[in-house]
Amino acid sequence: MVVFYDPRSEFTPFFDRELEPLDGGPLPRVAIGTSSPFLARYEGSFFGLRAAVEPIVAADQPESLILYLPGIAKDRQGSVLMELERAGTCYEPQLRRLALNVLRQRFTDGQIDEMLRSSAVTYDDIVAFLGQGGQVASVLHTLFGGAQGEMLLTQWLASDARDETLLEKDALPELRKLIKVRLGLDLPADTSLPKARERTCRYVLVNEFRADLSCAPPKSVGMVPDPPGKEYAERIRDVAEGLRRRSPDVYPGLADSVEQELGLAGAGVEAAHLGGIDTFRFEEERLLAHAAALIAGKGYDAALAIIDARVRSFWVDRDVRRQAQWGACRQMAELGRTLEEIRSALGRVGSDPAKWLAAYVAEDGWHRADGLQRRLETWVAGMDDEPEAERALAVVRQEHEHLLRAMADGFTKAFRTSAWTIAGALHQTRIYPEVVQTMGGRVAYFLVDAMRYEMGVELARQIEGARELTVRAAIAALPSITPVGMAALLPGAAASFDVVDAKGKLAARIEGTELKESPDRMRFLKTKVPDAVEMTLGKLLSSSQAKVAKDIGTAPLVVIRSQEIDLVGEMDVDLIARQIMDSLIGNLARAVKKLAAAGIERFVITADHGHQFSIRKDDDMKTDSPGGVTLDLHRRCWIGHGGSTPAGAVRVPCAELGYRTDLDAVFPTGLGVFKAGGSLSFHHGGFSLQELVIPVISLRLAAGKPAAVPGIQVRIEGYPAAVTNRTFGLKLAAAGDLLATEPLVVRVLLMAGAEEVGRAGMAVGADLDRVTGALTLALGSEASVGMMLTNDACQSLRVVVLDSHTDSVLAESDELAVKLGI
Repeated sequence: MVVFYDPRSEFTPFFDRELEPLDGGPLPRVAIGTSSPFLARYEGSFFGLRAAVEPIVAADQPESLILYLPGIAKDRQGSVLMELERAGTCYEPQLRRLALNVLRQRFTDGQIDEMLRSSAVTYDDIVAFLGQGGQVASVLHTLFGGAQGEMLLTQWLASDARDETLLEKDALPELRKLIKVRLGLDLPADTSLPKARERTCRYVLVNEFRADLSCAPPKSVGMVPDPPGKEYAERIRDVAEGLRRRSPDVYPGLADSVEQELGLAGAGVEAAHLGGIDTFRFEEERLLAHAAALIAGKGYDAALAIIDARVRSFWVDRDVRRQAQWGACRQMAELGRTLEEIRSALGRVGSDPAKWLAAYVAEDGWHRADGLQRRLETWVAGMDDEPEAERALAVVRQEHEHLLRAMADGFTKAFRTSAWTIAGALHQTRIYPEVVQTMGGRVAYFLVDAMRYEMGVELARQIEGARELTVRAAIAALPSITPVGMAALLPGAAASFDVVDAKGKLAARIEGTELKESPDRMRFLKTKVPDAVEMTLGKLLSSSQAKVAKDIGTAPLVVIRSQEIDLVGEMDVDLIARQIMDSLIGNLARAVKKLAAAGIERFVITADHGHQFSIRKDDDMKTDSPGGVTLDLHRRCWIGHGGSTPAGAVRVPCAELGYRTDLDAVFPTGLGVFKAGGSLSFHHGGFSLQELVIPVISLRLAAGKPAAVPGIQVRIEGYPAAVTNRTFGLKLAAAGDLLATEPLVVRVLLMAGAEEVGRAGMAVGADLDRVTGALTLALGSEASVGMMLTNDACQSLRVVVLDSHTDSVLAESDELAVKLGI
């Protein structure tokens, strides 16, 4: 049942002429399509109408019925027909709205506007329009595949492919009419087609830009007329947005042409007055420069507000290099803000080193600054272009150095007051008996040279599916150098550990055995655990799964050694060091899963020492070494006999550190270093928090090969034939079967052989965890992913998509040659 209200009696001609009765009953049947409902008309009495239809609606199975009420508006509060309305459908059509939908099948909006301009247009008029006596059907409608209004104008502005046909069909007048009706731009009758496109494009883009400004527009845009009303401005924005969305390859040329013609980039529009839409390229560039200036002025929160609001725009989304610039700015601002938070907290810690340690390793503790700084430097090292926020980067680096110095000075004073001990802290020599041995069963024991605490925290986040996962802080044995720290991690060190002079060379001593080098330490380990197996991280990653399982056999202890951080750090090549430090974390996570697939379930991952890593290399960092009889000299420690204590250094008898020896150790304070070999950016050996605090990660991971991900298909598209830049883009698409409904969480990596050399750094259309690299992609969607090559020493690589939970390979590209600089 349909109750049809027609307040203006607009549809009376339809009921009078179009619906011929099929019979002569008191309520005639009429033909509508394939139906033959009864028709009841209001003739002055609602109750009479109700009485007329009562025999029909009272039946157990009522037949179809139309009640037509010409000249009557619906009473929404007390309608006599309310029961009938509720039982069926209440219909209140508007003639003009229906006419618009029907007429659009043949005519453009410009023509329709002319047809319906008069308020006296009737049903019969519309029938006439559609009949032989109506206007000529739209040429534009035919040429543009049925497109209407703003969609049609968007297609025309984006391409001149139909221009010749438009002229042949004499459709330019119709096009001008459409532009006037929909956009409010009145083009002269003698305007050529190319000129019409040029003027319309300028009109659209300038008015979108002008409406978005919060200040007076530049004088150069005064030649472009304003839209005559609000509805025109909304349509203008629809056309501009349609150009960006549907013709992304064409839009930059159109926008750049208008920007240059009107000199907008040099018009002095301040970034603060730019709105939320980047119509022109210069807007995005100016906003980035404004954010960078705020960072340089230490306005970190204000900069982040701009970055959060504007990092997504047409110009950024389609250009990986622009994404990289905004990403660098974000990381500068985040680091700067964190540095300020920590600086304000330093003065409240006091002189108890245990409180310094607690503040450093808390979940939201000071170690966050170390992680942010490392990721920023890795990001900058992976950019193909120099950061545009160069001054901001210099400021943040300087602020980071100031904080490191303040932390080092404050912690050193507190540490010295407590006689170089921290009450309640886990000491490095106790890690083996208190952590490794208490795991029970077979254990993989990772010894990672120079992995500082914040890197351990990030590594733990990357190991998906771990159970009983804990990250604890331990204090490295002094001096914080490899021969001491690696020996302190061995069995027996908790009961007997010394640092001694072994015939003129520094050595650690456990149970009377002097350990100078790595082979000495591994031989000693096997005297304690005869069936232990040890291998390097590189060997583990490059070996097949079957070979790994064969090599480790049933060994109760599998020791994995990694020296990558320390080796590249000491090379004094900052770029390579920053690249490898970042990729190592992902390689360690993959190594854990590889051992789990080979049958190992329990894991402990720790380090011999941490490190400081900065950028500045000025000579004012250096101080003379103590001289005397030198057993060992590093940038951050001297060990030997006699000599002098330089200014800015602290001498500590090694006996005060608990060693049975007459050796002395001298450490620079603050960020000072001795004039010794090695890097001025990467150094360790001293007693700053970054050097002394090491992570101890323990976890369990289900043994066995992870199950494949069912019902998921992933495609990698749009990657280059060869990698010629450190940053490049690709498209990632994921689809699943009917049983797969949850978003897909993956890691998109660049792999050279078995080693990670880069990963996703930016994404549009998917959520990217910038710390772990996990990318969440909705099934059935597509994402644009910006890849960053973080270790460019490789000759070739491939893009690999791994399931974040199982490490199963979901997709991979062909092998791509790396040809940087070409």
